[in-house]
Amino acid sequence: MRRRILLVDDEVAVLLTLKAVLEISGFDVDTAASAREGVSKLHTREYQMLITDMRMEHDVAGVEVIKAARAATYHPAVALLTAFPVAEEDWQEMGADQLLVKPMHTRILLQQIEDLIASHERKLANLGIPSAFVVPDPPASKKSAAAKKKAVAKKKAVSRKSPSKKAAQKKSATAKKTIKKATKKNTVKPSKKAVGKVKSIAKKTAQPSGRR
Repeated sequence: MRRRILLVDDEVAVLLTLKAVLEISGFDVDTAASAREGVSKLHTREYQMLITDMRMEHDVAGVEVIKAARAATYHPAVALLTAFPVAEEDWQEMGADQLLVKPMHTRILLQQIEDLIASHERKLANLGIPSAFVVPDPPASKKSAAAKKKAVAKKKAVSRKSPSKKAAQKKSATAKKTIKKATKKNTVKPSKKAVGKVKSIAKKTAQPSGRR
């Protein structure tokens, strides 16, 4: 599953630039040009990460988006994007996992996003919270059923390839008839001269001798 990110910023140039950079890097990216639109999209789709600006409709509009992300059942990572430095305790209190200060070098930005997603997934795993972007292993019963189904399919495939018992017996009988016929045909017959000679000897043997 491709990792999906929601970008929220009222500066269209920033949205388009970040969207292009992230999509080239393999992310699936949605954008919102206001806090209200961002909140709406958080309710309609699931995201692995939210990146939101702070100052939009008003100076703390980004907080509304962060709160909506924190309330989402799929638990996205949250990054606060701002051109105005914010104290660490302040952005953490807002509910953000990371502060991204713009402008930022593309390579550094991508590395921070990758690191944040990885650390967030580890955090969810340690807390025993399932992530919408992690496919769980199927239960043992389903695994067993799948294995049984696969074995049956394999057996049927072998049966289709192998001749049936009846067909094998028929083939064997045909082969025997062919061999018998060939043997009979190839039997060496005595010549007429040899047959006559044998008869003559037998006749002489059968007649009584004149001597006593």
